Amino acid sequence: MPSTLPDGEPAPVDGALPASAIERLGERGFGVYVHVPFCASRCGYCDFNTYTPAELGGPAPMHGYADQVLAEIALARTVLDRPAKVDTVFFGGGTPTMLPPEELGRILHGLDEAFGLAADAEVTTEANPESVTYESLKALRHNGFTRISLGMQSVAPHVLALLDRRHTPGRAAEAAQEARAAGFDHVNLDLIYGTPGESADDFAASLSAAVTAGVDHVSAYSLIVEDGTRLAARVRRGEIARPDDDVAADRYLLADTVLTGAGLDWYEVSNWAKPDGQCRHNLVYWRGGDWWGFGPGAHSHVGGVRWWNVKHPSSYGRRLADGSSPAQARERLGPAERHTEDVMLGLRLSDGLSAASVGPVGLVAELVDEGLLERRDDRVVLTLRGRLLADAVILRLL
Repeated sequence: MPSTLPDGEPAPVDGALPASAIERLGERGFGVYVHVPFCASRCGYCDFNTYTPAELGGPAPMHGYADQVLAEIALARTVLDRPAKVDTVFFGGGTPTMLPPEELGRILHGLDEAFGLAADAEVTTEANPESVTYESLKALRHNGFTRISLGMQSVAPHVLALLDRRHTPGRAAEAAQEARAAGFDHVNLDLIYGTPGESADDFAASLSAAVTAGVDHVSAYSLIVEDGTRLAARVRRGEIARPDDDVAADRYLLADTVLTGAGLDWYEVSNWAKPDGQCRHNLVYWRGGDWWGFGPGAHSHVGGVRWWNVKHPSSYGRRLADGSSPAQARERLGPAERHTEDVMLGLRLSDGLSAASVGPVGLVAELVDEGLLERRDDRVVLTLRGRLLADAVILRLL
């Protein structure tokens, strides 16, 4: 969730949606995202909509946050005046686990009361490794969470230091094992590759640690220098080198080799999982499903209407206290926009897209001949080389 919000048309004060959007609710699944915008400190590469206690004048805003989210849940239930079982819930941030497990559980219970959670609902929370203990993980599991995603990034001390990460090199893998022991069947570790100063051996060690931790899901992302971050300022001043695209490609190939060899297959360009370990919530996004995003700066999509909330926690809280929707603006997606998004997101998946829906037959054949796409029956899928150049392939198709 980037910190800069797009423009759009004004959103209704009461959060109302067109009847046509509500009628289509859940056609491709219905998920909930809960943004928890608090972090103990700010990582130098991060441009997400997050705030430290010092930036908010102390910890007080965290104490009433669950009640604010519950107020938006009540508003959403009024807007979505038809049954809509929730298939997946994802608490992201920020660091959701800066809130006590009981507060996170209270939000989850509010969602269940308002909409009903599907019997097999996937409920995920992100966490920094230093923000959880075995006891807190047991409490999260007791409160209904089924999946946890831990920010590992690297096991190399100098890489963690450059990224401004606070955990020690071995803590993420340790936390993953604690999560397993606490009853989590699904555990993800996030890795970042291509950090300046990271060697191939450094990244190989990180991959080995993730595999050894026994997780069923690994996400690996190339480091991006986002405008407005401390990392961008350091690159601009020449203190550190800009990440190298060729190095990033080599790291990706290594990740695919190691993770595939460990029984984790790619199912999205940056994500590998064991059988039944895929993140179902993210699949809602990638397959064009519906979701309501709660919290400051959160984005939502229902039936071709997308909207986003005001960014700052104080503005978010004031609007809800006034009985108003926290939505800042919205946009309506027509057939052309939906097609663009279907190609941009769907082609990143391992099951690809139907050949007929992707683009002109001649262009698809050209991309197949170039080794960027491959045909599987009536579908087209990115090859390994195509995954390295996924953005360029999608741009050509669109």
